Amino acid sequence: MYKIYPKTLFIGQIIQYLPSCQSTNDEAAALIAQTDPVEGLIVVTDQQTAGRGQRGNVWITQPAQNLTFSLVLKPSFLAASEQFWLNMAVSMGIYDALQPLLGSQLRIKWPNDVFVGDQKLGGILIENTLQGSTLAYSVIGVGLNINQTDFQYATATSLQRQSPLPHGYDLPGMLSTLCEKLEQRYLQLRASQRDALKISYLQTLYRYQEEHEFEADDRRFRAVLVGIDATGRLALAEAGQVRYFGFKEVVFK
Repeated sequence: MYKIYPKTLFIGQIIQYLPSCQSTNDEAAALIAQTDPVEGLIVVTDQQTAGRGQRGNVWITQPAQNLTFSLVLKPSFLAASEQFWLNMAVSMGIYDALQPLLGSQLRIKWPNDVFVGDQKLGGILIENTLQGSTLAYSVIGVGLNINQTDFQYATATSLQRQSPLPHGYDLPGMLSTLCEKLEQRYLQLRASQRDALKISYLQTLYRYQEEHEFEADDRRFRAVLVGIDATGRLALAEAGQVRYFGFKEVVFK
């Protein structure tokens, strides 16, 4: 059970705990369809059997070892074209919670993966519901590898692998900290402090201002990641020319 008492105004004040479910995002979406859940509601599970990641990937973790939850927000102050600002706020909230434990190797990989060095520690999947031209509901799915130490892929890692504790990490305690940091960044966004939020996001962005190999349109090329534009497209400078790429249009190599 997740009995937590975060120092927040609304995020994490109501928790729906499920021992097992297919997808916490699906459970949160069903609550939105059936009721009008309060902003800040969290659906959390010990075992997610059909979790979804970015690019259609499946997110599978060992039971009761990691954090898998979905947060319901009502960001009606954001236009549909501004939804990437929510990605930035959520990414930075997670970064703020983990950075004291992981240090300078922690990075956010565009658009919203959590990396330590070149290994993935977690991911975020945001699914929005529109009302007219603004966001009515946002379901923020978060999967973070906390205590799991064995992975199918060498590119995966966890908090326990990177910064081990003798008995592992307390998952409810970690969730409480995440709620507090997520709310701080969400309130920063709601207060229109966008410049400060974007600066923070860029400073933590994986491979920012570095030259690396990418692939787009079946072509590999070397470019420098120079930022993001107002809609969240990735800006890459190749041979002095800046090109912009949306989600699924470019691959890191």
